[in-house]
Amino acid sequence: MKSTTFAGLALAGLLVAGIADARPANNVADPQAPRALPAEGPVQVQWNDPAGFTELRYSRNRWEAQRGDWVTKLAEHLRKRASGQLPEGQQLAVTLTDIKRAGDYEPWHGPNFDDVRFMRDIYPPRISLQFILTDAQGQVLDQGERKLVDSGYLYGSTRLSDTDPLRYEKRLLDDWLRRELREDRATAGL
Repeated sequence: MKSTTFAGLALAGLLVAGIADARPANNVADPQAPRALPAEGPVQVQWNDPAGFTELRYSRNRWEAQRGDWVTKLAEHLRKRASGQLPEGQQLAVTLTDIKRAGDYEPWHGPNFDDVRFMRDIYPPRISLQFILTDAQGQVLDQGERKLVDSGYLYGSTRLSDTDPLRYEKRLLDDWLRRELREDRATAGL
């Protein structure tokens, strides 16, 4: 009798401990999470604390919005694409200052849809960033702050087979890089 009572108490203790630690495995707002990609190559990407991002501050499901490593994935995508477009010798430093992902949670659909992100034209992706573009000697070629928005994100050219949950934000960054680093700009290719 004592052993079953002890086993029951031990199991109950483990369950309580598990519930007390029921937080997302990857939490973009975790204070211990990195705030920059490791330094490598000509493109450096860092970001402000995601807890201050519009995606988390105004989310209708903050717990779901902070899950995963989506900020790091966007930073890695930005680095990869910029590295391929950057003229030889130039360097780009980008700080992501705010992100609002495409779509939003609509809790009024009921508990079965708590973790569903609804894509509607009233929820466009938005990314604010600061950047500095330098030449091989470290001279600043261009710098500034950009507020990127794709109001027509649902009507853009996205492959039907593309199931990447960050496809709209990545396309927004790709469009910015195409405009910012185009060859006919005075700063490109110097």
